[in-house]
Amino acid sequence: MNKYRFGFDFRGLLLFVLVMIPNFIWFALPAPNDVLRAESITPVIDVIGSVAQVMFIAAMCMLVRKDVEKIRFTKLIIAVFIMVILYFTGWILYYCGFVNPAVIILLTLPPCGAFIFYTVDRKNFISLIPAVVFTICHIIYGVVNFI
Repeated sequence: MNKYRFGFDFRGLLLFVLVMIPNFIWFALPAPNDVLRAESITPVIDVIGSVAQVMFIAAMCMLVRKDVEKIRFTKLIIAVFIMVILYFTGWILYYCGFVNPAVIILLTLPPCGAFIFYTVDRKNFISLIPAVVFTICHIIYGVVNFI
């Protein structure tokens, strides 16, 4: 913990809000073939994933490494942008009525990848642990419920 300080990483919060935009739209405006509104058959995994999500977002936004440089366009940050674009592509396909394993994977893996790449770039390994737990739960949820 001596390498970390409490602070505010507004870029981490910005990434979280950016990834959540399609979810906010989905809450307000259902998609044509909206299978994602079905009741989950993995409630325990969902709870573990939700707790891990809150933990990694809190750590990502409120814990800052003292020895990390200002953000630049590294390969990891470029990977974050690619993951967000893939995720938005998945939502566009979903709203166009495509519901298949590839679309479910686009809605599941890229947002997790974006968070993981960001936390690794920021060397925020405290956030990385719950982010990986969330990723595993998110994959299980997507595969078991929709593929």
